[in-house]
Amino acid sequence: MNRDDVYPCMTECAAEAARIARGVAPRQLDAPTSCGEWDVRALANHWILYTSHGLEHRARRIPLPEELTRQDFTADPAWADAYAGQLDRAVAAWADPQVWEGDIDLGFMTMPAVEIASLIVKELAVHGWDMATATGQELRVSDATARLVLDVVEAHAEVYRQYDGFVAPVTLPDDAPAFERALALSGRDPRRAEASAAGH
Repeated sequence: MNRDDVYPCMTECAAEAARIARGVAPRQLDAPTSCGEWDVRALANHWILYTSHGLEHRARRIPLPEELTRQDFTADPAWADAYAGQLDRAVAAWADPQVWEGDIDLGFMTMPAVEIASLIVKELAVHGWDMATATGQELRVSDATARLVLDVVEAHAEVYRQYDGFVAPVTLPDDAPAFERALALSGRDPRRAEASAAGH
């Protein structure tokens, strides 16, 4: 996995995340999500923090400021536009090929930059699906992105489960599409999206 594999998927997922965020109605912020006890507001704050601010800070090799980790981004009525703008800045920061070289210090461990980037692409896509499903929308990803997200989930699922980031996997047919298999391996039921769409 290298920049040429990951960067197009990052760009694609960032655009999808911005589109989905703009489709969230204010009345939906208190709605439940597939992420345990998180409502849409809590999911949005996590999503915004790590996939836009976190994405840019990782590229620049600087820690997230403490005040950002406590911020309710959704308190701003224009939060979705602000998120889209921050995503643009983050993706631009990763446009520099040198950013992809070497390791990134996370404070508690270091990881290769390309691996950090792939993990955040997974966050963009999987939490993008969570947000879309909770708000009656649909996440659209290319085959290449679906495959990359599946590879990341397969590589890291057990570590995520150890820290309660994922729950038990959901069983799907062997011929299920790659992105559905990634969702299922992370403990999400892709059939929930169909039920959600039918209910809106």
